[in-house]
Amino acid sequence: MLKILSYAVLVLLLALVALVAIAWWSLRAPDLPAEQLEREFQTPNERHVEVGPGLRLHYRDEGAADAPVLLLLHGYGDSYATWEGWSPVLRDQWRVISLDLPGHGLTAAPAGFILDGNALTTIVLGFADKIGAKRFAVAGNSMGGGVAWKLALAAPERVQALVLVSAAGWPSEATGASPSLAFRLLQYQWGRDLLASIDNRPLIKQGLTAQVHDKALITDAVIDRWARYQRYPGHRDVLMSAPPASHATATAERLAAVKAPTLVLHGDDDPLIPVEHSRRFAAAIPGAKLIVYPDVGHLPQREIPERSAKDVGEFLAAQR
Repeated sequence: MLKILSYAVLVLLLALVALVAIAWWSLRAPDLPAEQLEREFQTPNERHVEVGPGLRLHYRDEGAADAPVLLLLHGYGDSYATWEGWSPVLRDQWRVISLDLPGHGLTAAPAGFILDGNALTTIVLGFADKIGAKRFAVAGNSMGGGVAWKLALAAPERVQALVLVSAAGWPSEATGASPSLAFRLLQYQWGRDLLASIDNRPLIKQGLTAQVHDKALITDAVIDRWARYQRYPGHRDVLMSAPPASHATATAERLAAVKAPTLVLHGDDDPLIPVEHSRRFAAAIPGAKLIVYPDVGHLPQREIPERSAKDVGEFLAAQR
């Protein structure tokens, strides 16, 4: 009887391994050629600039060339496209530059690049040098918000205004699971290895839908764009190089040194970063203003683009 039971367990394990292998084989997806993706998505007002060996940053440049510069920094896994609803509102008064960070969108990164907040801060400053932006305002969502407040600390003489949109930075005190399966998988090396080799479209759909209050905003076109950008050469390796929690280094003492006028935006229905974190940013940064949007999730720039951009425009106009 024991031998029969052991044999049954072995068969079950082999069947499970076979199912996992079949699932991986059906989902595996190689990188797509960079030239193909650039032909597919790039528009005439978009550029590339070299800021280091193997580091070719992609950005969209809108507004008058002599207008003050506003840099827009997206979150983890996102791209410059997340700001498309802000540009029409802001580009009359600002030179609006939405940037793809390494491992995202159409930006090429060197092999072995590590997605680290301090490295991203240095890269964005180098990018600003390349485009001739001696001073600039900066807005960032989620991971991009974490880079934005680090910029304000690293180069206070250059950051003339700071906008944090559901910004990353505070260590999470939550004990529950993330609403995104992808973020849960990122906590394990085997999970990162898996995500680096497959078409993540189902996980992107689940994660994005969980992040917004209005689920209808996450269309097939939005999901397809995210998924195809992740198949840019080397992107998934960069995305898996460090979990997003590595950006959580904010303290009240550090943020008290921010000199730039600051606006903090957050949706009250954000399941990814608690609204309490933005309240901490507003409390820690001297003179910061906080706006909490009802019935909005993690991506106010996508969910209520005109309203959030109007608030940003009014804030920035007051600083000028």
